[in-house]
Parts: sequence; structure tokens; C-alpha cells
Amino acid sequence: MIHIAFTARIAAVIALFFALASCGDSGPQAPPGPPVTVAKPVKREIVDMDEYVGRFIAVDMVELRAHVSGYLEQIHFKDGQIVQAGDLLFSIDKRPFQNTLDQAKGALAQARANLAFTESDLVRAQKLVTDKTISEQVFEQRTQAKRNAEASVASNEAAVRQAELDLQFTELRAPVTGRIGDRRVAPGNLVTGGTTGTTTLLATIVSIDPMRFEFTADEGAFIRYERIAKNGNDPESRYTSTPVELKLLDEQDFVHKGKIDFVDNVIDQSSGTIRGRAVLPNPDGFFTPGMFARVRVPGSAKYETLLVPDAAIGSEQVRKFVFIVDGENTVKQKYLVLGTLQGNLRVVKSGLEPDDRVIVNGLMRARNGVKVTPIEEGAAPPGGQQPGAPGGAPAPK
Repeated sequence: MIHIAFTARIAAVIALFFALASCGDSGPQAPPGPPVTVAKPVKREIVDMDEYVGRFIAVDMVELRAHVSGYLEQIHFKDGQIVQAGDLLFSIDKRPFQNTLDQAKGALAQARANLAFTESDLVRAQKLVTDKTISEQVFEQRTQAKRNAEASVASNEAAVRQAELDLQFTELRAPVTGRIGDRRVAPGNLVTGGTTGTTTLLATIVSIDPMRFEFTADEGAFIRYERIAKNGNDPESRYTSTPVELKLLDEQDFVHKGKIDFVDNVIDQSSGTIRGRAVLPNPDGFFTPGMFARVRVPGSAKYETLLVPDAAIGSEQVRKFVFIVDGENTVKQKYLVLGTLQGNLRVVKSGLEPDDRVIVNGLMRARNGVKVTPIEEGAAPPGGQQPGAPGGAPAPK
């Protein structure tokens, strides 16, 4: 009995000890939420940009074909070089054409001599017909002979001009400044000239500065552009001075500047698109006809909007969202309607308020309804740790 009483007294003392210890403690403390970096959306005036793929085309492209037929005598350029307008490129054997010119000049001299004779003969006939020495019929015959001689002179003068022109055509000169391609015919070959479809192609020239860029836009975008330009106020210009930016296939940024200089007058019924064209300076000749590139065209008027880092945006099937931290440091999920990308920031068209604190770092530890420790972007985190990463390790996103 004494042993049982002693054991009960010890149990009572232990119970009293724990009761007294609990009086100074309100209970176990909940661990703090994981640290995350938050930032408010950026407010900025922007212009939406539309992107299209297109090709460069030359302002001028000329196929060199001979006007006259003959044997190619000499080539005066190197394949692929830059030629200036008026440079001599091809020479055709001019001897047959020189002979034709000499014959035409001889025929013209003969016609002029005949005209001089008929003129003097008509002068004599005028005196004789006055004296009734010759009949009126003979006088009319001599008058007609003078008219025939004048027509012969005019015809031979035209033949001389044509022969001179053919002789000039034996030298083919560059009609525009640009880069010439390779020769299609070697010297010694017979070149077929003229205006028919069987003429011989000798080479091609493309201009290089400036360069044009063609692309196609869909009908919906075209209507939007028309409304932005306030169609009807200036129907002649049709936003043909709108600035555009381009980048090549191996470039990350749109570094090349140009402007729209033409928009087609019809929409293609088969594809529902309309053709646009921009012009860009090309002093170094780097842009080449046929080269692919992407063009960025202003797709809206300037407006003010909110932007968030693109890395802070998550996906849930087709919906996009961000995590925000409310006043009680609880994570909440907000679904957004997004716009275009502006650098590393994404335009938010709806779903976000200017004062929302968006989680931009530590996203892997953020869950809807979870308590977190928000740290303003740029502020030093407690304990020197990065948000969402123990021990100062880089924060996972």
C-alpha cells in the first residue's frame, strides 16, 4: 500500500510540473512560410507588334538580252561583280552592222542627189509651162517625181537611223546599278536578238541599295491596320510611311529598320491575305533577293498597360496564370489574358491589378492557398538566402 501511494504521489508531481511549464508557453509555433520574391506589375505605354515572315526582293531586276542577232565577241565583266549604270557588259561582232550602215548611208546619198535633180528639173518645168513649151501633164509628172524623191530621202534617212541604232545595240550596257550574275553565253556563240520570246538570255542584274521586303498579312490584320490609320482621312498615303523592324534567321533582335512603301490594292481571294512591302537601306549589299527574314509591324495605337516578367507566367492547359501574394501573405492564383512579348516582359490585357504582388522568384514553392514570406524584388532576403532556396542556393523557378 505504501508503494502504491508513493507512485501516485510521484505521478502527481510530474503532472504538476508539466502544467506549470505549459503556463508560460502558448503552444508550438508554426514554421514561417517559404520566402518568395514579389514585384508589382510594370506600367508602361506600348504598341502591339505583329510579326510576319517574308522575303527580300530587288527594287530593279533586269534580264539582259540582245536587241540584235550576231556572234558574241567579248565580255567586259566578272561574274557577280557590282556594275554601274552605263557600264559596257557585252560586245557583239559589229562588222555586219557597220556594213549595213554604210550601205544605208550610200542609198541616202543617192536619194538626196536624185531629189536635187528633180527639184532643179521642176524649177525649169515651171518656166516652160508658163511659156507653154511643155504641157500641164509633163509638169505634173515632174512634180510627182520630186515628191517621190523626197519620200525616198525620208525612207533612207530612217534606214540610216535604224542601222546606227543596230550598231549601237552591238554593245550591251548596264541599264541599272547593281550586282550582275554569271554569264549565260560564252564568247563565240551566236546570240539571238529581237523582241520575240526566243531571244538569248545573257545575264541578270539586280539592284542592291535600297532593298525591298515583301510579306503577306491576313484580312483581319489588314482591317485593324486600316482602322489604326483612320482610313479615308488620307487615302493617298495608306500608312505607307509606317516604320517596321526586321531580323534575319540567325539574329535574336529586330535590329534592321525600314518603312512600308506599298500595300496591295486587292485581297487574295484564295488565301484571304494582302501583300505588303517595306523598303530598307542596304549600303553594304548584305541583304540578298530571296533571303528570308521576319518583319515586325505596329499592330495598334499606343496605349498604357501592365506587364509582368514572362518567366513568372504559368500554364494550365490553354489558360495562363500568375501567383500573387495577398495582404495575409497567402498565395492566390490569377488567370490572365496576355498580349505580346516586350523584351522579357509580357503584356497583360486583363486579370491583374496594378497593386498586385506577383511572385517572380520561388515559384516552385508557391501553391494556391499556401502561406509564404514575401520579399520585395531587390530587397535583401532574411538570413542571406535566396527566396525559395535554402542555404543561399539559386532560387528555382
